[in-house]
Amino acid sequence: MKNKRRTHSPEFKARVALEALKGLKTIHQIAADNEIHPVQVSQWKKELQERMSELFERKNARSKTTDDDEKQIARLERKVGQLVVERDWLAKKSKELGLD
Repeated sequence: MKNKRRTHSPEFKARVALEALKGLKTIHQIAADNEIHPVQVSQWKKELQERMSELFERKNARSKTTDDDEKQIARLERKVGQLVVERDWLAKKSKELGLD
């Protein structure tokens, strides 16, 4: 019988990652204290290091990726609209021609 996968709260992950980042204990000691695998501690530490700068970004500042994402979303919404119109037109024409 397989063990059920454990889920950890964001607060727990942050605490463990911060502890690893401080470097007061080894990764293995932190993992043993928290009953998790050392690789998991290393992954959370790495993610914390990579994403810390996001905490200090200005809330109203727009990044280039946000602008690119919005342009992509707008383009896809136009395409969906076009496809809906075409589908409705084809459905209407097939009914008129008796091609159900």
